[in-house]
Amino acid sequence: MHHSTWRTRRARQLAGEAVEYDQEHVDARLAGDLGQAVYDRRIELGLSRTELAERAGMTQPQVSRMEGGDTVPTLSLPRRLAKALDGTLNLAIDEGDSRVTFTSHAA
Repeated sequence: MHHSTWRTRRARQLAGEAVEYDQEHVDARLAGDLGQAVYDRRIELGLSRTELAERAGMTQPQVSRMEGGDTVPTLSLPRRLAKALDGTLNLAIDEGDSRVTFTSHAA
């Protein structure tokens, strides 16, 4: 998808028009949302990428790619990440929209 296509969709959505999303767009958005949530939680805990990788049974480059939204995770990965980041992973998926957050176990 080209950036100009995204801008057109975004402008239409803001104008209240119905916007259709292809599966590639939805997957990319979810990957980006998950990556951002993992990054935010990792920073909140003061962990390096290497430390998170060790906790989650991953490599540092895998963590880096995931935080950058470059990969769509398998279903087993969110469970490992939730444990490694000492929190509950909250994932809400709707057509064309997704939200990913962590809730701390200490909260």
